[in-house]
Amino acid sequence: MADLFSPEWMQGYQAQWNAESELSDALAKINFTANIGYGFKGDDKPTGVLVIENGKAVAAEAYDGQELNWDLRADRSHWEKWLKNGLNMMGMGMAYTKGNLKFVVGDYGAMVKDPRMVGPFIKSFSVMGRV
Repeated sequence: MADLFSPEWMQGYQAQWNAESELSDALAKINFTANIGYGFKGDDKPTGVLVIENGKAVAAEAYDGQELNWDLRADRSHWEKWLKNGLNMMGMGMAYTKGNLKFVVGDYGAMVKDPRMVGPFIKSFSVMGRV
């Protein structure tokens, strides 16, 4: 298995993202477009970036200074736990409150208040586990 958030891993994530209708199709309905960075707490920058256009992942690559709309960080152990077990609404709230899941860029509050976004966001964690 490729290292978490490496270009190879991100490309696998892109394929899984696009294969999951509860994620890509749901976000297409709201014309969701964003650059999403993924990485580890304590690092200066994210490791990988997923580029989403109208719900579909169109690029998956190493972070190289791209402007980000979202930048999600956690310790490796937390990422691995969420990849293995997924994440639900309560778990996400606890992870955010405890600081285990950090939004370096992005509005967590606005996202959780919008059911059109929060469902796909939670789904993205189980999709990560398929890579």
